[in-house]
Amino acid sequence: MKVEVIMPQMGESIAEGTVTKWLKKPGDHVRRDEPLFEISTDKVDAEIPSPAEGVLAEVLVHEGETVPIQTVVAYIETDKEAVEAPPREVSERAAPATEAMPPREPTPEPTRVAPPTEASPMRELIIPPHPWEKQKREIRITIPAERKAVRSSPVVEKLAQEYGIDLTQIEGTGRSGRVTKRDVLRYLEERAARPSEARPQPVEPPPPEAQELEAPRHPPYLPGERVEIVPMSGMRKKIAEHMVYSKRVAPHVTTFFEIDMTRVSRLREQLQPDFEQRHGVKLTYLPFIIQACVSALKAFPLLNASVAEDKIIYKKDINIGIAVALEWGLIVPVIKNADALSLVGLAKAIHDLATRARNKQLKPEEVQGGTFTITNPGVFGSLFGTPVIHQPQVAILGVGRITKRPVVVEDDAIAIRAMAYFSLSFDHRLIDGAVADQFMAHIKRTLESFELTGV
Repeated sequence: MKVEVIMPQMGESIAEGTVTKWLKKPGDHVRRDEPLFEISTDKVDAEIPSPAEGVLAEVLVHEGETVPIQTVVAYIETDKEAVEAPPREVSERAAPATEAMPPREPTPEPTRVAPPTEASPMRELIIPPHPWEKQKREIRITIPAERKAVRSSPVVEKLAQEYGIDLTQIEGTGRSGRVTKRDVLRYLEERAARPSEARPQPVEPPPPEAQELEAPRHPPYLPGERVEIVPMSGMRKKIAEHMVYSKRVAPHVTTFFEIDMTRVSRLREQLQPDFEQRHGVKLTYLPFIIQACVSALKAFPLLNASVAEDKIIYKKDINIGIAVALEWGLIVPVIKNADALSLVGLAKAIHDLATRARNKQLKPEEVQGGTFTITNPGVFGSLFGTPVIHQPQVAILGVGRITKRPVVVEDDAIAIRAMAYFSLSFDHRLIDGAVADQFMAHIKRTLESFELTGV
């Protein structure tokens, strides 16, 4: 029996998904719940498990293709005898039974018409005068000529629009002659290899409010220049869109504080020896920093809010987003109700979310609902930075590298202390510099005099 593998719905607002990688090939044996393929949506990347045990019989949606949810993307054959039987050598006795069962017709794909480009042929349409009109006149309008029907997916159509490609000029190698993402990429490479050919550049009109401020664009590459054109992944495109949007709607200001992390460092060293053995996770600096942020957000609720036109939306819950760097991008899973968790609870939540983010096992709701975000570029050696606010939040904390260095302490003495630079990027529409600095001063006091209230 063949079991359908469908494109799952990874959230209420998600209508489609892109197959980014097949982890099994046709003919491979797969166990139930074993990762079968990877998908990318506008919320999260995830591994999709196999719905049954058997052999991957057929792949209908290839890597790079985007399809609506509930679309059948593959079939798994669960009948062991059907898998082991020779596909061609059928006995005469079995022939009538085989003929009596015609092969299942694949689900027909919708025929899409290639979007018109600047080079689209035009034709004139003449509309005769209406017989009831007193003043007889005919109307002449120019419309795009009828175009050849092209089979493609939404991601292919979007790619064609971005690069000004006429899909009717591309020979499709997919099923039933459909134009695939690989066909478009091959066409772009061939076009880039012809320096004499005028290549239209992808032009995306800026939003109306930014048209007057945006400087004229320069072409990303010149004719004859050696380039490699690689489309952005779905995650990278969403990150790019979100960053541009955040910088456009929120006037960013960043303030920096130098914080003495010596007390936190000593407490961490004191707890570290048996912490992992007792709780199953390592104790990092981040749980201490989150507790300090929770305390500051309670004291300054304006930084745990959002802006809606001329209204301030105060959030009652404190949900801390933690930026996790992945090989293919950046994702911000959220620790819900962080104010209700102990140091151990925070350490476990951080480890769980970061691990599942790297293994593509997060659920859409686990990257939504954050009210304040912490990013830690210090793990890569950065001293400080100016992070971009994660909308619709109004602030984000950046943690720099914690290093030991000589500093002047009380009585003008010089001591070796564990020091770090913290930065706060905030939305100046809502938060004034004085409030932002008071918020950071609260975090500084909390960390420099940290008290364990229960591990």
